Amino acid sequence: MRSRFVVPVVLAILLALLQFQLWTGRGSVPETSALERKLAVQKEANAKAQAANERLTSEVKDLQEGMEMVEERARQELGMVKPNEVLVQIAK
Repeated sequence: MRSRFVVPVVLAILLALLQFQLWTGRGSVPETSALERKLAVQKEANAKAQAANERLTSEVKDLQEGMEMVEERARQELGMVKPNEVLVQIAK
């Protein structure tokens, strides 16, 4: 009769240990939830930083290429010349 209750008791103890590990141990449900929240916050921060980097890259590109475009337009529309340059216009 005694051996009849040993197996269910051992199985119940093992189940209790597994449940304890699930709720309090490493990789537990609360710890996993906290890590998922941290991950979401970090992904949002990364997205904001990526957008800022793209904006700054665009501004740098505009500054590098923009002045050439402005100078070219000023030369064509306003007849701008640099020092020691000679402007020759050909009428069509």
